Amino acid sequence: MTTAETTRNVTHATFVIERVYPQSPARVFHAFADPKAKAKWFHGPADEWSEETREMDFRIGGRETSVGQLHRDATPHAFSALYQDIVPDRRIVFSYDMLIGDRRISVSLTTIELKPEGQGTRLLFTEQGAYLDGYDDAGSRERGTRELLDQLGRSLMD
Repeated sequence: MTTAETTRNVTHATFVIERVYPQSPARVFHAFADPKAKAKWFHGPADEWSEETREMDFRIGGRETSVGQLHRDATPHAFSALYQDIVPDRRIVFSYDMLIGDRRISVSLTTIELKPEGQGTRLLFTEQGAYLDGYDDAGSRERGTRELLDQLGRSLMD
């Protein structure tokens, strides 16, 4: 096997994260659907992150792009999504890839389900990922997603 063959691999993994927010499904859905609302929580660590690009066309077949970088590293980190299915206040399904510089590190399918729970919302986040060439893994992606969902929760309190 050549060196190129040993570094070209894929790891598949699925993770599920549940959160309960005290806001209605419509309010939680809005935080994903509205570009200004999403910009409040969908970003890297606030004190370590600079955003370069943010574009969002929230509709079935629409695309979302977010590019930024950590202050300690000038390498761009890019998120590029395609919305596959949207049911207002209930479900969002999108596929996306992540790049660091020009290296694609993963390709994923994500389903977000919003279910009424008392006066609030139970969010069920399921990601099925293909993590490429050792650049990323499901454990670090899950930790990052948990942090984003925590940021979402804080943004909903505004």
